[in-house]
Amino acid sequence: MGRKSKAAYMISAVADRYEIHPQTLRLYEREGLLRPSRSDGNTRLYTDDDLERLEVILKLTRDLGVNLAGVEIILNMRAKMEAMQQQMEEFITTLNRELMNRVRPVDPDQQNSLVPVITVRMPPAPARKRRKA
Repeated sequence: MGRKSKAAYMISAVADRYEIHPQTLRLYEREGLLRPSRSDGNTRLYTDDDLERLEVILKLTRDLGVNLAGVEIILNMRAKMEAMQQQMEEFITTLNRELMNRVRPVDPDQQNSLVPVITVRMPPAPARKRRKA
């Protein structure tokens, strides 16, 4: 599995790597698009996650011509979509676990049947109220 390193890069190294001016990185930070951590000496430190986010920002601005307001909207929507994806995965995991808890083992008499027989336990239906005549 590809594990990300805990490395942090200074602003000058990031600027050189992506061929952008350090002021551009500071602008992205002021606009809230990037949030580098800071060292004890208040130096900006960019992680691999920050660099991935920067690559998205540069792709949107350089290649697609999106302005910074548009970039902010797109990044926010991506974050919301990732959160929704996580929620869906958790829901599906819970649903699968619940379904597995309701499935009973196959009756040994039906073990050799051509079509597998699975018995599902359903929760009891709520009692209906009787109408007065």
